[in-house]
Amino acid sequence: MRSPTINMKKLAVTALGTWMTAGLAMAQPTADKPGTMPGMAERMAACIACHGKQGRATADGYYPRIAGKPEGYLLNQLQSFRDGRRRYPMMNYLLGNLSDDYLRQIAAFFADQHPPYPPPVPADAGTAVLDRGRLLVSQGKPTQGIAACASCHGVGLGGVQPGIPGLLGLPHDYINAQLGAWRNGERTASAPDCMGKIARALSPEDINAVSSWLSSQPVPADYAPARSLPQPLPVACGSMPPGPADAGAAR
Repeated sequence: MRSPTINMKKLAVTALGTWMTAGLAMAQPTADKPGTMPGMAERMAACIACHGKQGRATADGYYPRIAGKPEGYLLNQLQSFRDGRRRYPMMNYLLGNLSDDYLRQIAAFFADQHPPYPPPVPADAGTAVLDRGRLLVSQGKPTQGIAACASCHGVGLGGVQPGIPGLLGLPHDYINAQLGAWRNGERTASAPDCMGKIARALSPEDINAVSSWLSSQPVPADYAPARSLPQPLPVACGSMPPGPADAGAAR
């Protein structure tokens, strides 16, 4: 006999998918509807069911905040889920038949949301682990091929326009899972996959340290993506063009 819990989960996913797919089908952009369309907040109800009101994230520790992320980054992630470069069944299913035009509408909507950040959750880690995480984030380990997080995501870790995300205000479990997915090849990006290369050079202890430190930091009141990086990225990323001023669409 099948578990009723599993059946209920399947039913919920099916209902959510039907609801979102129907709403998105009605909302496909047309030539006479340029820009972000009216009613997007209502059409994004399925997104906020997991990602929280306005995309601010929920307290479950896994679904990330998507509010205020650079539009180019959000579009890149939506396309990656749709095209299978990122694998999470519900996201793959919900986005599978959506056009680039409509994914841009979703990305633009959530990039324009700026709800306040909650206080950080205190780290369940000792001083030595947090110090290790802080050093990896700020300095990296160049001799081991590990670039500092700050060298790509900005000194304030707020991300860089148009496509590098901020790292503060994310749950420990989410950061841990994404770094682990890159390390294990479950998450990929266009070659050369810079995040995959860095994550594979990190040990599980390094990943825990980085996740613990980042998730325990308060988010400044003026937290926002920088317009550009002051110098070229330290590693080549296939998902962005070369050059010192382009922060590209790093995945």
